[in-house]
Order: sequence, then C-alpha cells, then structure tokens
Amino acid sequence: MDFDRKHYSNELLAHLYQSLLRPRLIEEKMMVLVRQNKISKWFSGIGQEAVSVGITAALEDDEFIFPMHRNLGVFTRRGVSLKKLWMQWSGGKDGFTKGRDRSFHFGTKEHHIVGMISHIGAQNGVAVGAALASRLKGEKKIAAVFNGDGGTSEGDFHEAVNLAAVWNLPILFVIENNAYSLSTPAHEQYRCKKLIDKAAGYGIEGFQADGNNVLEVYDKAKAIGEKMRENAAPVLLECVTFRMRGHEEASGIDYMEEKLIEEWAKKDPVKNFEQFLLSCKIISEEAILKWKNEIQKEIDECTACEPEWPEPTSEIEDVYFPYVQKAVGAGEVFSEKRMIDAIREGLQQSMERFPNLVLMGQDIAEYGGVFKATDGLAAKFGKARVRNTPLCESAVVGAGLGLAVKEMKSVVEIQFADFVTEGFTQIINNLAKSHYRWGQCADVVLRMPAGAGAGAGPFHSQSNEAWFFHTPGLKIVYPSTPYDAKGLLNAAIEDKNPYLFFEHKMLYRSSRENIPSDYYTVEVGKAKRVAEGAALSIVTYGMGVHWAKEILDANPALDADLLDLRTLLPWDKEAVRVSVEKTGRVLVLHEATLTGGVGAEIAAWIGEHCFSFLDAPVMRLASLDTPVPFSKTLEANFLPNQRLHEKLLELIKF
Repeated sequence: MDFDRKHYSNELLAHLYQSLLRPRLIEEKMMVLVRQNKISKWFSGIGQEAVSVGITAALEDDEFIFPMHRNLGVFTRRGVSLKKLWMQWSGGKDGFTKGRDRSFHFGTKEHHIVGMISHIGAQNGVAVGAALASRLKGEKKIAAVFNGDGGTSEGDFHEAVNLAAVWNLPILFVIENNAYSLSTPAHEQYRCKKLIDKAAGYGIEGFQADGNNVLEVYDKAKAIGEKMRENAAPVLLECVTFRMRGHEEASGIDYMEEKLIEEWAKKDPVKNFEQFLLSCKIISEEAILKWKNEIQKEIDECTACEPEWPEPTSEIEDVYFPYVQKAVGAGEVFSEKRMIDAIREGLQQSMERFPNLVLMGQDIAEYGGVFKATDGLAAKFGKARVRNTPLCESAVVGAGLGLAVKEMKSVVEIQFADFVTEGFTQIINNLAKSHYRWGQCADVVLRMPAGAGAGAGPFHSQSNEAWFFHTPGLKIVYPSTPYDAKGLLNAAIEDKNPYLFFEHKMLYRSSRENIPSDYYTVEVGKAKRVAEGAALSIVTYGMGVHWAKEILDANPALDADLLDLRTLLPWDKEAVRVSVEKTGRVLVLHEATLTGGVGAEIAAWIGEHCFSFLDAPVMRLASLDTPVPFSKTLEANFLPNQRLHEKLLELIKF
C-alpha cells in the first residue's frame, strides 16, 4: 500500500492513526459482547475504518455528516462520548434514542451528525436539505453522506444525487464499495466498471480512492471539500474497500470468497498505516501501546458501569415535538376568497412571517403549481425560496427534514395527493419518527391536493388520509372552508411537527367566503360545529361537510348536529363525545373508501367511550371499496353523497 504523506505534518499523521485505532478497538470489544448476548446486533466496520476517519478528518467540525451503520469512525473522530455511545448501543435510557432505536440510528446536532434509518438511501435526501440550508444561509459549508455499493441501487440515491446536481449543492456523496450488499456481490448490483461512472449521468464529477488508505481518502476528500466550498456542486467519491465481517455479526461470512478475504486481510487499513508510520519513525511502539491502553481503559470503564445505567421509561410524550399553539386572532378587514386564494394568501403571509421558510414542489415557481396555489410567490420571494423540483418526491420530502435539521421550515407541494406514495419512506420513517427517535423536529408541511369529483380516474382522485392516520408522529389537517384552510395552514407552518395538509381539489374554486385579510391561525385539533341539532350527529370533514350541509339545508326536519373535525390527527374526541351525548345517534361520513378509513377509528372510539349515550348503532358512510373510477357515471356511484339522505333516514328511524 502506497502512503503519500505529501505536505502533511507528523502530528496530523499520528492523529489519523489514533483515529483509526479507536474504532478498531471498540469494535473488537463489541464483537465479544455480541457473542456474549450483551448487545443485540452489531454491524462491523472492521477493515473500512479509513473511509470514516479520512472523510471526517477532511471536513470541518461544523459540517454535517450523514453516516451509516459501519461508520463508527465518524462518531469517534467527532469526539462523541464513548459512554454515551455505549448507552445507545445497550438500549439505555440515557442513550441518544433513550432506548428507542439501535446502533447508529440517531443524530447529534452537537457533533453535526445525522444517522441513518434502516431504509438504505433515505439519508441522501436529508443531506440535500442540509446542504440547501447552508447555501440559503450563505455559509461556505459542505455535507457528506455515506452510501454502500448496494445503496446506490436505491431510488433515494438517484433522486438525491440528481436533485443536488440540479441545485448545485455542495454534497460529497461517499460510496463505500465493500464488495457485498449483505450477501449480494457487487457484480449483481451494477454493471458499470466503477460506481463513479454514474457521475457522468448526473453531470457531476466522480473520483475513486483506495478506501483502505486513510491518507488517500483524507487527501482526496480534503481537496474536493475545498473546491466545493468555493464552487458549490455535488461530487461522487467511491472508496474501494472490503467488509471483513458479515453484514451483521449473526449472518456470518460463508457466502464470501475465501480468496477475497485473504487478499483484503493483507490490506488492513490500521496495520498498514501503523507500519508506515513506524517505518518513517513518526510514531513508536511505546506510543502505540500507550494509546491502546488509554482506549482500552475507557472501554473497560464503560462496560463496568453498564449495569448501573437506568432502563428506558415512558416514551409517549416524545412522539411529538413539544408545542403549545398560541392562536393568532383575525383582524377586522375581510374580503371574499375562494379556498385556493385563501391557501395562497396563507402561504404568502407565512413566507413574510418566517424568513426561514422554503416552498418546494413540481412546477410551483413561475407556473404557480398545477392548481395555481403558489401563483406569483416566486416573483415576490424569489426562486431560492420558491423552488421548482424535479420529479423526485422522496428526495424533496427528505430535503424538508434536512432543512429542519438546520433550523429552517419548509412546505412541500405534492402535486396530487396520489403521488405521495413516491415519498412514503421519508414521511413514515423519517418525518414521523425523527423526534421520537432522537429529538429532532421535522418542521415540514406537505400540501396534498386530494379528492374525487373531476373524473380524473384512480391516480388523481384518491382520498388517502387513512394511509397516514395510523402513523404516530404525524399531524393531519383536512379543512372544508377557505377560512379554515388559511388559518390551519398558517398554524401548521408555525408548528415544528410534520403535517399532512389535505386540500380537496373540488373545493379550490367552488368554496368561497369572507375571511380576514391579515395573518391568523385556527386551533389545530379543534372541531367546529357547522349545524346545531338534537336528533342525530354527523361527524365528517373535507368535502363531507358540504355534502352533509346540502342535505340538511334541503331537509331541516333531520335536525342534525353537523361536526367538522378539521383536524384528523389529533382529532377532537371531546367535541364528538358532547355531540353524541346530546343526540344519541351518530353517522361518521367521509369520502375515502370505507374499509380501514378514518371513520372506523372514530366509530370504534364512540362505541367504546360513548356506548351509554347511544340509541342506535354507530353508522358509517363512505365511498365504495374500489379504486376511484374514471367515468363520471361510475364516479358518481362510487362517492357516498348520493346515498347520504337514505343513510340519515335509516339512522333516525332506528
């Protein structure tokens, strides 16, 4: 192995060696603890330490790194407390995730590290957001995000690299090519000779380094970083190395070629660098022994005190970022607005109120979005804050979390709510869980144009709020009026928790009312009584409010209480209880399909908590359990509104 020290000082070289030695000794102890069943899993990075150490040493301490589960050297090189790491690995209360997640599935903003989730590739989009925040703030900072060779097959990797290229973001995409993705060899992952061959497809630079040579990794990463800070653009850096252990310790290495293991054992990054430094008399055997003893002593102290660490306790209070809404009252100036105008006005006033707010989405800048919700905002606030995106929902939603890591806010327009499936991992596993896992708020609002009625077929008409209703950590809003749309949107943007903000497309231009011209908010989690009655209760939201109101206006004898939930997570249980107690009969109505819908949970809760008030079974009415059809005739039959009057009569006569 050829080590070219160039102009680097003896002190730096010695420090790089110590930085390699530390994770190696820790890992050797961890493998013993795995065999003793004292920790559940360990993903060994033995043989790959030069990549983590070289990259981290090359970056500035306040530049964000997005490592994976084989990058212990990132954490140790950044000075993360070994005791704190040990508590994390053992599932202790005082670990970074308080016992809620394992290994390196956490972040520490103090050390500018954001760890991975199990969904490989998802960290790339988050890195895009952090790099974007640095550019918007005028910082000359880069971000580095780690990937395995297998991870480069993920759509998240492609989306993030492409987005970073389009936006000229200073991100170092590090690929640790260690020959295997779990047990799948590299030649079954990609056909190109080198992974950096992919760089040309994105119009960016790609470099390859010997991933077992810490000096080469450090030198290349340092040169790339210096260039990117002055001329922002992403770069791929492929570090060719080898995974000497199994994917995780329990999986073994039987699938590996023995010849490869023998060849790469000779390229051990710690031993080879040690021999180089000894041969150059930069370090001594005595110094090595001293460093090993110091590190071993620290390891022994951690393992000795492990039984004394407190066990995890309550966790419910950490699902959401702690936030108490202070409602902002409406002014005295009113004007008539359609729902689409109210949403646009809310976005504009929130942009004025929060200079750190960024809007992202397909066609939202000059074009104003397909529904014109952002029309004129790019001209007013500039394309740096109102950003067109490629078709890459996952990367953009991930970028929202990355912006939040850097204390910024974002609103992402999902062009049609149906397309949110492309960003599902980021929403369910990153946005919803980040605060619960390691205390990082996900200050992101996803605007979701939803609903049927336009004859748009099964991929532009869905009401898919129930997909997310089951996910702790998210908040879900579904307004039915312009007043609520503006006030709830402003409230969602104020809150640092992640929101899905559903907007029914058929209400954009059909629903209009006088609303305050000034900035105001509506209380999240509070239902609104739209009509007062004593014979029965209708609990609904979104378009269901208009269907029910139309029926009640035409049939006043129905004498119904009409409750607009407005917020689905958290939903207003007390308002529902009060209405059910008054009427004794309740119909839960929504546009989404019946089975597994939001109405099922509400009906179950009423049956469990309000049974003594009921004079009839809790009834539900929803769309048919089919995809949304294209034909206007079929669509009309699919939707529940034509069956509503009959259902209400059935309920009231029970």
